Amino acid sequence: MLRVRRKSEREPTTALINIVFLMLIFFLVAGTLAVPLDGDLTLVRTAELERTAPGDALVVHADGRMSFRGQVIGAPSDYLARLDAENRERVRIVPDAELPAIELVAIGRALRRAGAEAVVIVTERGLE
Repeated sequence: MLRVRRKSEREPTTALINIVFLMLIFFLVAGTLAVPLDGDLTLVRTAELERTAPGDALVVHADGRMSFRGQVIGAPSDYLARLDAENRERVRIVPDAELPAIELVAIGRALRRAGAEAVVIVTERGLE
């Protein structure tokens, strides 16, 4: 008696290649959507933080000067004046690691007094 050999069916690799290609395109697009931060900024390190993109964040440098999208901001209230009502609900600050905590707290309080409902500090872990 002869045994009948069954052919093993091959898995189609075209679908897998398509998925990998789509993931590559997604990561290329997602990586270019965020507004770049200032190059001389050293971020604070934390272990756990909610991951939020800092595109509309107030950048506070080590010397205390503030910038928003590359433009110098004089006061926290000037920053809030540039935001629409929806973005004022949750304001993000990206501080330099060398910024004294007292100054960071003072800026957070000034933002709250100017009308921000919540102030979130974005750190290095949050940008990953």
